[in-house]
Amino acid sequence: MASGARLPIALTEAGLSKRTWRRWQTSREDKRVSAVRPSPVNQLSEQEEQQILAVCHQPDYARLPPSQIVPALADKGIYLASESTFYRVLRRHQGEI
Repeated sequence: MASGARLPIALTEAGLSKRTWRRWQTSREDKRVSAVRPSPVNQLSEQEEQQILAVCHQPDYARLPPSQIVPALADKGIYLASESTFYRVLRRHQGEI
């Protein structure tokens, strides 16, 4: 811009809208959201995560993927969490054992 480039052309090249550029010019502070958000009501507790990990590390289930563990537990009348939750918990604790 200081070198003489036209604003609309420069914004188009940068992939920015004129409104975004104007907002950046009027307020120089960083306004990204950094608020502490409340945790979801249905979030697993640490105890529930440990229970999932304990089941996954049992010899009967250690070599099975969650897609087979969850139905096997359901056949026994046990429901800990969904298959996708099992995957998330295992991914989060990957390499801890």
